Amino acid sequence: MHTKYPTDLKFDELPDPKRVWAGAPGSREEGLGRLLLLTDERIRRAAQQIQTGQRVGLNWDLTKLEHPGYGRISCDHQVVPILDGDAFDDVYTMNPQQSSQWDGLRHWGMLSHPDAKQREFYGGTTKTEIMDRSSDRIGIHHWAREGITGRAVLIDYASWAEKKGIEYSAFSLHTIKLQDIITIAEESQILFEKGDILLVRSGMTKEWEQKMDVEAKKRYAAAESPHHAGLEATTDMLRWIWDTGFAAVAGDAISFEVFPPVGDITLHDYFLAGWGMPIGEMFDLERLAQVCQQLNRWTFFFASMPINMPGGVSSPPNAQAIF
Repeated sequence: MHTKYPTDLKFDELPDPKRVWAGAPGSREEGLGRLLLLTDERIRRAAQQIQTGQRVGLNWDLTKLEHPGYGRISCDHQVVPILDGDAFDDVYTMNPQQSSQWDGLRHWGMLSHPDAKQREFYGGTTKTEIMDRSSDRIGIHHWAREGITGRAVLIDYASWAEKKGIEYSAFSLHTIKLQDIITIAEESQILFEKGDILLVRSGMTKEWEQKMDVEAKKRYAAAESPHHAGLEATTDMLRWIWDTGFAAVAGDAISFEVFPPVGDITLHDYFLAGWGMPIGEMFDLERLAQVCQQLNRWTFFFASMPINMPGGVSSPPNAQAIF
């Protein structure tokens, strides 16, 4: 059932937390999903975060992961001469899921009830609609038209864990707990606002680049069920994410949430198929964390423009933080 997005309801007040669907099928409202929280007024307020003008790009190298999992293809980049070599073009072959990317609403479906025969995507969109290239319902182009822009906050879990003497690999079932996030926010004096974009640093990109050799990366790519550290998937986490009012979530982890799931809840089910909320993965947060530490500032203006592909499933974020 499509209704006005319930921005004022608490999680426990939602009639069905797995079906928070906005707008009519194919509409702008449905295509934006939880990005409807990014109102003009919130963007104007978020712009006040810009004080120094310092910019930090958040896109990881397009060639990473150079050995992606799940049989995904690696990015191929060709430089092609035209006009007898007087000019050159690029030719890219890529799967956005290999590197920094937003999971769009076409990426992940869910079984909305125990007797469901097939997964449904946000708004009740079906697999048939997604495979029909004449249909662009809930495609990434909706996000490209308005952008994912606003006030963002960084939870630097990797640095906090290091100070606490907590050792872990980003390629394990290590779980970032809700209480950890709340504690880090309190220690960093972060006050969340409705419409915020939540970024969580786990240290995955640093581990991939500095600690893993080629053979370790190949073993990861060949694993049938690779392990990814990430946020705990619990009802308490869902409640906190919803009630805090985040418009989007992202991190440097491969799955954002711990994977394979260790409980009976999958955050992807609720965030993408249930709420229409973007999930960003494999963002490069290393320099961002350094700048935040230098400035002792953990909030900033965030701007991201996904590619304008009608019916697209995912996209490089083309994201930056501005202080």
